[in-house]
Amino acid sequence: MRRFALALAAVTWALPATAQDFHQALQTYYETSLTGWSTDPVLIGAIRAQNATTSVYSADQVAALDRSWQAEIGNANQPTITPILHNPAADFLRGQVDSSGGRITEVILMDGAGLNVAVTGITSDMWQGDEAKFTETYGHGPGSVHIGEVEFDESTGRYQGQISFPLVDPANGEMVGAMTVGVDAELIQ
Repeated sequence: MRRFALALAAVTWALPATAQDFHQALQTYYETSLTGWSTDPVLIGAIRAQNATTSVYSADQVAALDRSWQAEIGNANQPTITPILHNPAADFLRGQVDSSGGRITEVILMDGAGLNVAVTGITSDMWQGDEAKFTETYGHGPGSVHIGEVEFDESTGRYQGQISFPLVDPANGEMVGAMTVGVDAELIQ
């Protein structure tokens, strides 16, 4: 029992350094690998187009979209999910996932309301606006970055950390939406 307690204490003592190392690895990955394509015109254009519609949505309309999305998961007919999963921005993002060598597990592109604009895989909900990936980025302005804890992600089936940040239109400096990039915990270190 004493040996177990010592081993547990050693592991617990080592965790903060590991978490700190992972946080730094994600920050570095954001700076070196994500900022270059996060202002691509296809992404900015897709967000702007959706913002033109959703910027006037009421909370009830956003909630109805979210409920529709969740009800469609696993069904053959997915009229809410399909346009978000299959559009030029989603195709662009899947290209980024494919070229990442397995480091990127998923990408979620969100509009100014926190609704999915493009995804690389089906997410558990459409509205991200109540989650830290959106509230800690879009709500905090350009340059903000939210790095999540390493967790098992059911939608990807992998342990990942998430890097989230607002997207800014390089043409005028206007913040238009946010993006979350899931990164494989084992491959980023």
